[in-house]
Amino acid sequence: MATIVEPVLSGTGARSSRAGFGSILLLSLTIASAWATRSVFSPMQDIARADMRLSDFQISLVQGLAASIPIALLSIPLGRMVDRRNRVHLLIAVTAVSTLGGLATAFATSFPLLFVARMLAGLGGMCALPMAISIAADLSPPDRRGRAILILSVGQIIGVAGAFALGGWLFSALAGTSILGLTAWRGVHVVFAAFGLAALLSLFLLNEPKRLEIAEGIALPLREAVGEMWARRALILPLLIGQIAVVMADTAATIWAAPVLSRNYGLSPAQFSAWIGAVILVAGILGAVFGGLAADFGHKSRVPGGLLIGAVAAAALSIPAAFFPVMPTVAGFAAMLTLLLLCGAATGLVTATAVAVLIPNEIRGLCLGLFVVGGAVIGLAVAPTLVSVISSAIGGQRGLPWGLATTGVATGVAALIGFIRSMVIAARAAEAAVV
Repeated sequence: MATIVEPVLSGTGARSSRAGFGSILLLSLTIASAWATRSVFSPMQDIARADMRLSDFQISLVQGLAASIPIALLSIPLGRMVDRRNRVHLLIAVTAVSTLGGLATAFATSFPLLFVARMLAGLGGMCALPMAISIAADLSPPDRRGRAILILSVGQIIGVAGAFALGGWLFSALAGTSILGLTAWRGVHVVFAAFGLAALLSLFLLNEPKRLEIAEGIALPLREAVGEMWARRALILPLLIGQIAVVMADTAATIWAAPVLSRNYGLSPAQFSAWIGAVILVAGILGAVFGGLAADFGHKSRVPGGLLIGAVAAAALSIPAAFFPVMPTVAGFAAMLTLLLLCGAATGLVTATAVAVLIPNEIRGLCLGLFVVGGAVIGLAVAPTLVSVISSAIGGQRGLPWGLATTGVATGVAALIGFIRSMVIAARAAEAAVV
């Protein structure tokens, strides 16, 4: 196992701190643009389906499989490149591909073209995030990385929320008009591609930071890099299990909340869409703030493995919150859903911070790529189907609320066990380092 070199933090003065903060804000802007490009098709999908005469099944492939393929195929290879190559150049390339995918969506005339366009657009969300986290980690000392990653997470949340809010507003504004002879939903994607181009150009102002906390011979061969990760499996595997469980719970909740409200509470989309959007935004921001502050506080505390204490607390709270679909009132549903999504955002922030602090720089990108693949692919592919299987077993459509609650409780327990185990291993590693 390589010996870690303690970081020599340069530029600790006020001027350097301001420059680092400005670079992190620029990264957050890029993430916001990438997630907006990835998400803006969602509020337009029914209109696009009718315009292109697609089936619901085809739309489900565009929204699910097309998003999963680039994540599954490229996250780990790109994570490996993050550890070895110029990360700013990689981020520029990924952002360019994502912007091109958003523009291609506007001009897609068939299902295969739309599928490919959405694959390209999806690159800028999940695949750009490990690059930005790796760069931000080298722009911040270890005890401030929670706040740095918090800024990136807020960018992601704003990007998704902006895709719905601004996308809907633009669609209304463009109705009856045309951009380049395109219908309104296509014109919205042209405008968002223009935002993506602006974010892309701004990245040329960003410099590659010096890597901190590196081991000797940072450009490890793949076999050695995998060996380094395997040597840390006692920490990485339970942390990965915890994060995958959280993603499954959040994915299931966001996909099935609307059907539960329609079937079991008698609400129409017009009655719940606005406040569901507000719940996602508020829970995401508050959860990210809590997670970032908890990670930094825990890292500074004397609690063994304290960096992960926020994830443990959030996972514990997510278990009762998983009962949101069986609450007797809509207000109770909304309150518990907010708590569940807040806990999910918090654990995601703490997990990313733990990787940025506890994993050596030369395998950090590869590790982040593994977490992205595990969380995104399993969350998208398994969680929705798992809910439907459990629901069918306990009563069909009428069993949906309990199927969703059961899935949430099971994943919450798995996350809690995983994070507790990771905290114990991190504490042991810290004690061994002191000795």
